[in-house]
Amino acid sequence: MATKRSSRVRFRERAELLDFLLEVSSVTGETLDLDRILGNVADIVRNVIPHDLFAILLYSERLQVLSIRYSRGHRDELVTNLHIKLGEGITGAAGQTRQPVLVDDVTADRRYLNAMDAVRSELAVPMITRGKLVGVLDLQSTARAAFNEQDRALLQLIAARIATAIENARLYRRVEQSNRTQRTLTHLAHEFSSILDVDALLDKIAKSIHGLINYDAFTIMLIDETRSVMKSRFSQRYDEKLPVATWPLDRGITGAVARGREPVLARDTSVDPRYHESIPGIHSEVAVPLIVNDRVIGVMDLESTRVNYFNDEHVRVLTLIAPQIATAIENARLYEELALRERRIQQDLEAARQLQSVILPVKPPEAPNLDIAFWMKPARNVTGDLYDFFEFGDGDLLVAFGDSAGKGAAAALFGAMFSGLLRTIAPRRRSPALLLKTLNDTLMERAVETRFVTLLVMLWRPSQKTFTIANAGATPPLVCRQGRIISPVVAGVPVGLLDEGIEYEEKIFESKPGDLIVLFSDGVQDQTGATNPEEYAKTRLPALLPKLARRSAKEAVGRIAKDLRKHRGSNPMIDDQTLLVMKVQ
Repeated sequence: MATKRSSRVRFRERAELLDFLLEVSSVTGETLDLDRILGNVADIVRNVIPHDLFAILLYSERLQVLSIRYSRGHRDELVTNLHIKLGEGITGAAGQTRQPVLVDDVTADRRYLNAMDAVRSELAVPMITRGKLVGVLDLQSTARAAFNEQDRALLQLIAARIATAIENARLYRRVEQSNRTQRTLTHLAHEFSSILDVDALLDKIAKSIHGLINYDAFTIMLIDETRSVMKSRFSQRYDEKLPVATWPLDRGITGAVARGREPVLARDTSVDPRYHESIPGIHSEVAVPLIVNDRVIGVMDLESTRVNYFNDEHVRVLTLIAPQIATAIENARLYEELALRERRIQQDLEAARQLQSVILPVKPPEAPNLDIAFWMKPARNVTGDLYDFFEFGDGDLLVAFGDSAGKGAAAALFGAMFSGLLRTIAPRRRSPALLLKTLNDTLMERAVETRFVTLLVMLWRPSQKTFTIANAGATPPLVCRQGRIISPVVAGVPVGLLDEGIEYEEKIFESKPGDLIVLFSDGVQDQTGATNPEEYAKTRLPALLPKLARRSAKEAVGRIAKDLRKHRGSNPMIDDQTLLVMKVQ
């Protein structure tokens, strides 16, 4: 297809060139179909630069070669079989240097790779985007010196504008292919995640992978970090299960995978120095790491008796499914460990519950002019909520009500330790503010990281009918007086949260006969309802208290607890729930 030299397009003005380049960008950017983009590029180049042979070669980073992806005028066998390394030929030189190569006479250039005996000149221009080589545009002509510097500059401008469109289209195609494969594997991953028995899971994985890749031997090795070895938790050849084997992390292809955290494809094990024979007759092997939370937990290994059986597509499929397999195995292992420990944990929790029942007061004190009652319901077996009372000889009563950070056994243990400190210090610190300061300084000395306590301390003085209140991050009490709700405002940072030297303030609250004073933990305050998403202490509790004005403290606690359960309905408890009610007589 010889094109007359007179057909070359000339741009008389800069505006015409800019319009042309905008058209190039528009035509190549209107679609993500790679074949359509490449065809559009071929049409654009043909209209502005006469040539006889045209090719778009795309670069594969994995194979590190240029291959013809679109051509006009080239032989079919050449298009199918030609793979050019960087530096080979004129196109390889353009790709390696990332600079255009213009050759007026290819017969005098030793780099030329013969595409057609009649070819005499060639122009190759690299396509680069974001510093990455995408490919090369290659023009060839049967005429000597068919291309000039203007052609080189124009083709370079075209290449710069189409490189991104081509790379985006290639990426889109890879993503589409990956999505199709991922959809195929998603069903398997879902099945894996629903099996919590390790042996049953590994058997299912082996059968599922065999349906994708026809291996001769399959092994899943799990890492024993304490001994720095791998154990074949599951291994079979054909349909025969193999005994458990153990070997060091530095042995074989699987060891290389565990250490390098990357898949290994051994097309021919006889020439791979990493291969260590464990099953006779194996000639090719592929292994991928099983990684959970950036930690290698094991290796999945497939072997075949045929040389060159496994390929890059097998690696890609295994790499896609490996994260789901790793997660399923880790979940099943954790479930297995939890099942083995469940009885011991239950025994420990029961012992903790019994211990906590001894630590916390089981009945309220008999305080002058003050009726007291309390109620508690842990979110789990044990609670992090705490309360205590300290009586002084002159009738004064110190009430402590709080919550250790978190819930469950850890919070309960920390709460038990704190209760011990409280019982040691409180009898010698009648001032609520001084008591909080001493507790904070003591906890900071012990440096228990991420653990703290919110605590409300109230000193009841029956002779004056007053409460002296200090607060360390706890919810202030609600006071119901003659149908009105009062909430004494006093604040402070939780105990054990900030450095030593924290000071706490005190406020005196003057009570009146009939006052109903309610203290409640976060589990009561924040509890949402099954039919009403509103938090319980926001409006429901304040609305209930005036109805309890004539009730005793014990009756009030019972009514509040019943109303709280009704509000919660089928919703789960969000935290430990504790109530303490005091009624001034």
